[in-house]
Amino acid sequence: MNALTLVFASLCLFAIGYRFYGLFIARKVLGANEARLTPAIKMADGVDYVETNKYVLFGHHFAAIAAAGPLLGPVLAAQFGYLPGALWILVGCVFAGAVHDMVVLFASVRHKGQSLAYIATQEVDKFTGSVASFAVLFILILTLAGLSIACVNAMHDSAWATFTVFATIPIAIFMGLYLQYIRPGDVRGMSLIGVALLVAAVVGGNWVAHQPALAAVFTLSKPALSLAVPIYGVAASILPVWLLLCPRDYLSTYLKIGTIAMLAIGIFWVRPDLQMDAVTKFFSGGGPIIPGPVFPFLFITIACGAVSGFHAIIATGTTPKMLDSERNLLFVGYGAMLTEGFVAIMALIAACTMVPADYFAINSAPAVFEKLGMTTVHLNDIAVAVGEKLQGRPGGAVSLAVGMAQIFAAIPLMEKLVAYWYHFAIMFEAVFILTAIDAGTRVGRFFLQEMIGQVAPRFNDKRWWPGVILTSFLFTFSWGYLVYTGDISTIWPLFGMSNQLLASVGLIIGTVMIIRIGKAKYAWITGVPGVALTCMTMWAGYLSVMNNFLPKGLYLLSTLAVVVMVLMSIVIVGAVRRVSSLLKIQKTVPDQYGEAVLEVVPE
Repeated sequence: MNALTLVFASLCLFAIGYRFYGLFIARKVLGANEARLTPAIKMADGVDYVETNKYVLFGHHFAAIAAAGPLLGPVLAAQFGYLPGALWILVGCVFAGAVHDMVVLFASVRHKGQSLAYIATQEVDKFTGSVASFAVLFILILTLAGLSIACVNAMHDSAWATFTVFATIPIAIFMGLYLQYIRPGDVRGMSLIGVALLVAAVVGGNWVAHQPALAAVFTLSKPALSLAVPIYGVAASILPVWLLLCPRDYLSTYLKIGTIAMLAIGIFWVRPDLQMDAVTKFFSGGGPIIPGPVFPFLFITIACGAVSGFHAIIATGTTPKMLDSERNLLFVGYGAMLTEGFVAIMALIAACTMVPADYFAINSAPAVFEKLGMTTVHLNDIAVAVGEKLQGRPGGAVSLAVGMAQIFAAIPLMEKLVAYWYHFAIMFEAVFILTAIDAGTRVGRFFLQEMIGQVAPRFNDKRWWPGVILTSFLFTFSWGYLVYTGDISTIWPLFGMSNQLLASVGLIIGTVMIIRIGKAKYAWITGVPGVALTCMTMWAGYLSVMNNFLPKGLYLLSTLAVVVMVLMSIVIVGAVRRVSSLLKIQKTVPDQYGEAVLEVVPE
């Protein structure tokens, strides 16, 4: 199959989904009302609640949700062939993922920009909300660990990659200062400067790598990077959103969308064939990368590219506190997810255009690859061209960078720039991940403050610096420990399982709210994907514990997996009971805005 066919098919399906299905849900199901003031306006404080231009907010939201999932998940799932992954991304994104993101964002906007756990407290009951708080906190820790370990695997022992990624931090801070003090409102000028500095960072990375003294500084081991990434997470969770979070996310969005657009153009020009089979011999299990069959492991491997619970954390964390109008729920919520789905398709294509033996050599440990009986074809030549060791770097990041570099290098006059393209792709992937880490850590700090605040009320004050700093360190240490001690083969399945369970809970709580606001006839829109995802993920979680974690003696990870499944089961049972009680109500009542609902709940 030619890659170009898959590109056109995804663009057409996503455009139709946005124009018809997404618009229908926003208007008819949710009843988005631009006359209702959003929390960004009603609760403006200049720190967290900040009315934001919809394009800048789209950039922040997309950058925060589009982490390693849409890049690495499809690459890892290529083990099964290109067809299963492509179908799940296309169908899942339109009918589950984008729906989930917009509905959860809507729910948070209607509840003062508060967390998913708070929404569960108001829409279901207090006990369910309390359980959801612990579940979300557990899941967020596992999610950030999974994202971070992928970043560490891509950057360690590479001065070029590490310098380029680290350089994006001062660039973002400068952009924040530029927009806040130097030229307020000059988004175009900020964008041009930021893009120019990103290019300089990629080129400068090559120079740094060839200076022995500087190369020694930026050539960090895997343990060193496993400490550096959490330190960045602490800083990002404490600093004001305008100084690092927003400008970095906005800048990285240009990088992400621009790179994916360039990759699409490259595919159009080169028109590569997909080298991977439509369905491989590992469809039924026994693969060297994913420890199980396509059903159910495909659905926890490709997470963010189709549907992701991590998005619920962002959609109930930073984004609802910055949305200027409910009119933009479709653009920010549904639109950003479709964009991420396209990223996932491009990642799948980049991986599947590689020779299968080269793909498996990168993503498998050397001893495991040797047992496959395959012989690499282009891998040694590529390694020499990019100046990096490529074999035995599991996690998907390196193989994706190689696939992208090969496509770009096939364009006339680009073949001598393969090393630059490879390291540009590594920066592209790492920035994807770090922008989710900074937003996720900030949201995790909010969660922890809310939970401790129930016992020590002073922690509820988001401006009380002792509480901010203490909760930031506690939360970051939790996921940093897993990064320091874990590996991709164990952390990624746990991340995928917990992430998808959170998505199913977001869809089910969204279903409760849709019924409560008098739209029960549309409950299937979130209910069907929510129930289906729950069943598939629970199945995958059980197999992961019994066939992967326990046989390896990973009792901590086994315990975490079981705890997450139990907590999520309690939340789902509470939601089902609430739905049952709501469906017994015969008459509607007006809320404070005059809209007919089955029951009025506090915001």
